[in-house]
Amino acid sequence: MLAFAKRFTNDRSGATAVEYALIAAFVVLVIVSAVGALGTQLSTLYNQVTAAFPT
Repeated sequence: MLAFAKRFTNDRSGATAVEYALIAAFVVLVIVSAVGALGTQLSTLYNQVTAAFPT
């Protein structure tokens, strides 16, 4: 059992996968934040442009 515990604590094979998952989560967070911030501005701009055209 002690040998298993030592191997488990020294095994770093899953560390890369966890790092990539954290990077992917950060990228998704940045994209969602950017879309949220720009989405409101783009919606306002679209409404202004459509209001400028005569009906």
